[in-house]
Parts: sequence; structure tokens; C-alpha cells
Amino acid sequence: MFFLLACFFAVLFSFCRPQMGNSSYFCGKFECMFEFIEGIFEELTPSYVIINTSGVGFRVEISLNCYEELKNKQNGRLFIHQIIREDAHLLFGFASARERELFRALISVSGIGANTARMMLSSLSEDELIRAVVSEDIAKIKSIKGIGLKTAQRVIIELKDVLSKFETEQSNTCSDNKNRQEALLALQTLGFNKLLIEKALDKICKDKREASVEDLIRLALKIL
Repeated sequence: MFFLLACFFAVLFSFCRPQMGNSSYFCGKFECMFEFIEGIFEELTPSYVIINTSGVGFRVEISLNCYEELKNKQNGRLFIHQIIREDAHLLFGFASARERELFRALISVSGIGANTARMMLSSLSEDELIRAVVSEDIAKIKSIKGIGLKTAQRVIIELKDVLSKFETEQSNTCSDNKNRQEALLALQTLGFNKLLIEKALDKICKDKREASVEDLIRLALKIL
């Protein structure tokens, strides 16, 4: 069985080798071999997961946002983006097709590789990143480790129109964004992780769009 698998991947690699001297490439127009992988999470860390599918263990690189979605699960499905290099075959996994679509948009920008895109998805929530690009918030984008001024400007120029078409969850945000921001800052002062706070506040605002700062903090503390 393992011999057949080895032969299969050897043949696959012979067809997928980079051409014209390229050291790496993405699968065509993102038409990759893997759409998703489903199985048991044998090992789960903030940066990768080992997923057991029918006795074959796949190492899949993930973002911190994806880890937060998976950390309380023992099994599940990851949407996959595959990158093939001369020295490695890499799998990047995402908790949703939307996160993968955003990742693919990021790596289409000159100068942004897969690891930088993963850092961006780990530093900001999907909607926060989309809003930063669409609103041309250079300071927010520059706050991400490894992103300088020129890269931030390039991301905005190349992706503003693309990301403006993404369906952001504006309907889930509280009507008074000042209340939400104050609650966020207060909870950060208490020592909670910003990403976890954002997720908690998004969940609360789905049902309580008119919540006061005090209500947001009180309800978020029940979740965090």
C-alpha cells in the first residue's frame, strides 16, 4: 500500500515539476489536487495539524485563526491549498473555503508568500483584514509582523477592488462600533487574546446589536 502511494506521488511530481527554472509554483489557477482533507486530528498546534485520513498522516500548515476553530475538536475537515516546490510539497489548511479564498488573494500579491499570508491571517480576523484593505488602513496592515510600508501599499493597490467584493459580516457588527471598540480595549486590558475577544464580540453582536459597552464586556466574559 505504502509502495503504491510512493509511486503515485512520484508520478505526480514528475508531471508537476516547476518549469522554466521556477523554484516553486501554485497549482495552476489554484486547481490543486486536494480540495479538502477530512480525518482525525492526531496532533494540533497553533501552526500545523497532523490529520489522519485512512491511516495516512498529512501535515497541514494552518493559521492561528484556523487553530482557534479546531482546538476543541478531535476530527474535522480542512480546505486545502497545495504548494509544490523542488524541495517540498506543502499543504496549507483552512477552516472555511472563505479563509482559503482570502489566502489565495493574498499570495497573488507580488512579494507575499504563503508564510506571510498565513501570518496576516493569524494576526487579524478575516473581516478585520478585509476592512483594513478596503478602507486603505495602512497602519493596521503594517502592524502585522513582516509587512512594511511598500508591501502594505501594494496589498491595498492590488486587492482593494478584489476584497471589496468579499461578503464581510457587517450585519454581525454592533450598531455602535465605538461601544465594540471600547469593550475590546477593556477586555484586552484584562489580559485576554485579541483574536478570541473579536470572535466573542462577533458572536454577541449577532443577537445583540444594540448592546452597551457594559453588556458587551459582561457577555464576552461568559464566553472567554
